[in-house]
Amino acid sequence: MGLFRRHHQPPLPLPVALVDSSKPTVWSDGFGKLATRALQIIIVIVLTAGVIFAMRTLNVVVIPVILSIIIASAFAPVMGWLRARGLSSTWATVVALLGIVVVLGGVIGLIVWQVRTQWPMLAEKATEGWNVVVDWATHLDLPFVITSEQIDEWLGKVGDFLTSAQFGSGAIAGVGAVASFLTGLVLMIVVLFYFLRDGRGIWEFMLRPFRGTNEQRARRVGTKTVETLGSYVRGTAAVAAVDAIGIGIFLFIFQVPLALPLAVLVFLLAFIPLVGATVAGILAALVALVANGPIIALVVIGIVIGVNQLEGNFLQPVLMGRSLKLHSLVILLALAVGTLLGGVLGAVLSVPIAAVAWGIIQVWDGPNTPASWARKRDRRPVASA
Repeated sequence: MGLFRRHHQPPLPLPVALVDSSKPTVWSDGFGKLATRALQIIIVIVLTAGVIFAMRTLNVVVIPVILSIIIASAFAPVMGWLRARGLSSTWATVVALLGIVVVLGGVIGLIVWQVRTQWPMLAEKATEGWNVVVDWATHLDLPFVITSEQIDEWLGKVGDFLTSAQFGSGAIAGVGAVASFLTGLVLMIVVLFYFLRDGRGIWEFMLRPFRGTNEQRARRVGTKTVETLGSYVRGTAAVAAVDAIGIGIFLFIFQVPLALPLAVLVFLLAFIPLVGATVAGILAALVALVANGPIIALVVIGIVIGVNQLEGNFLQPVLMGRSLKLHSLVILLALAVGTLLGGVLGAVLSVPIAAVAWGIIQVWDGPNTPASWARKRDRRPVASA
């Protein structure tokens, strides 16, 4: 029986085709790698363009949701404080929204009242200033002559444009824009209510598809986003309030008309870094020039420059922290892209979105571990043996 016993031996390996791995293929040489990277870049650009196109097409929905996220992040400490005092989530949300409405309503009411009381005097001063400018322009020693008839002709063309069908169509488009704005405002209030009341539950629902390491990363990203947006908005609002109060006090002291609306405008434009303060200063100086003369206008310009220097060198590092400080070049590029894509609102949202992106990079691989490509490298030379 032993002769016929089948011995189990390991199977022989199958013949393997010999491949010359040293021979470059079509996609492994330099041009192949370049083509692969180019194709990847094209795909990323197409996807990004598709997302931007979808966001611009659905801007009536996207913009209110983004603004609701930013406002909810800024009011997260207020909601926590109200809940700690025994209020339910619904009542805490109602109190927070009522506080926002009361503050905004009071500020808008004061602005309307001051504009109505001081606008006739400002219009009279502006007319006098315009007449002075026209008289000065007609007596300049220039290679070409500017006559009062030419100025009247230019003004007539402006009047014709204002009464033309082209301007009327633009006005109709403006009415449509107002309707879209009101629709977006109502949607933002509703979405903000749910974000304030059920934000944690909504986030937990969004995390359901993630598991393990991806879930931990998603939680870090969400926490960092809320912290960054909240700190940015609260810090910027504090800095803007100091700017507005400081400049507004000096405008009141020098009796510049529309001091309160100009102070509010300084507060609002402060949310556009680098550019907003300059625009607000120019407007304040123009009003002072028309109503109070060139000396007061120069004083206003000096005050605006001094307040802006105080803001940039002291207030922002203290109130906003170094972790949220972006490089000036990054801010300018973000402002340029945001303005091209979304106008003034895009300029306002671009910097906090850039700050959030940088914050996400800082916690991508751990609570205090940035993404691998963003980590600092130890470039000290290695000592030879």
